[in-house]
Amino acid sequence: MSDPAQTIDPVTVVLTPLGLDLAHRLASTALPLAGGPLAFSALEVRLWRDGKVICRETVAADALLPWASVQYPEIAQAIERRLALLTKPRKPFAGLELARALVMGILNVTPDSFSDGGDHHDPVRAIESGLAMLEAGADILDVGGESTRPGAAPVTLKEELGRVLPVIEGLAKAGAKVSVDTRHADVMRAARNAGAAVINDVTALEGEAGSLAAAAETGLPVVLMHMQGEPQTMQQNPHYEDCLSEVFAYLEQRVAAAEAAGIPREKVAVDPGIGFGKTIAHNLQLLESLGALHGLGCPILLGVSRKRFIGRLSRDEEPKQRMPGSIAVALTGRARAAQIFRVHDVAETRQALTLFSAVEGLEPPKAN
Repeated sequence: MSDPAQTIDPVTVVLTPLGLDLAHRLASTALPLAGGPLAFSALEVRLWRDGKVICRETVAADALLPWASVQYPEIAQAIERRLALLTKPRKPFAGLELARALVMGILNVTPDSFSDGGDHHDPVRAIESGLAMLEAGADILDVGGESTRPGAAPVTLKEELGRVLPVIEGLAKAGAKVSVDTRHADVMRAARNAGAAVINDVTALEGEAGSLAAAAETGLPVVLMHMQGEPQTMQQNPHYEDCLSEVFAYLEQRVAAAEAAGIPREKVAVDPGIGFGKTIAHNLQLLESLGALHGLGCPILLGVSRKRFIGRLSRDEEPKQRMPGSIAVALTGRARAAQIFRVHDVAETRQALTLFSAVEGLEPPKAN
């Protein structure tokens, strides 16, 4: 099989794994998903070109390459490369092994975030809350100083730096692995100097002209998220011709841009951006086909905690009353091999993921 490292092809190939189960339960013709315990027996092949889906067909996993050579010989190599990325084992992200589900605790040091605005605005209180999240099972602490909720206004650079740097420094000195949630180049650089270990950018490193270069300069792993529009306007009638294909194509372009800037693919995680410029129907489509994002060859980060669509699908609960739904969706993501979960409710999510993974055979249970 050819080298999975790739350039952008004129046709976007999206392969969604179907029939997911533990490899030992499936026929020998099944293929592993991201080198993990799950395997797939079939794929939905979606080909996206010039703003439309030109093919959507289900193919048996072991028949994909022969099928492609006959049906689409001009892009058979692109399909082969995509399959290689879909099945390739993932290296550790930010020094953390991905065989176990990773929990990223949300620590918004803002007065206006949609769920926890004001809860951690004081640096001392924020550091205490972060240490409590570590004790509760968080692997990474995601510190953000600018709200990106729908309708949120931007803050000044000085204000964002003043909010995040003392918290990042305090948590890093305590031994925490800290992620900085920012879209600004100067914040990325300063956060790295304060001890941050990951950059998490909702604009996939295109929010500022210098953010891609700044992230590469830091040498840190990055999380690239898809968002349609800006926080101020993203939920005003979001529209896609085909949500999965468009989100996939965008993330593929941003991963390629990161690689071109000097950020290796193994240092990139991708986030479909649930709730960021998406309707309920868009969110559900992305969650259903989440495994397709493994075709980018990167770990998948899923951020659904307390999102508005959970309340809309339930009984319009307020954000802090959406923990059960948040956990339910996180487990759905785990069943599709998502590896990193960005959450508010760390202890509860960690317990749910641990039990789900043990029962489903996704992770070995702890010894008696």
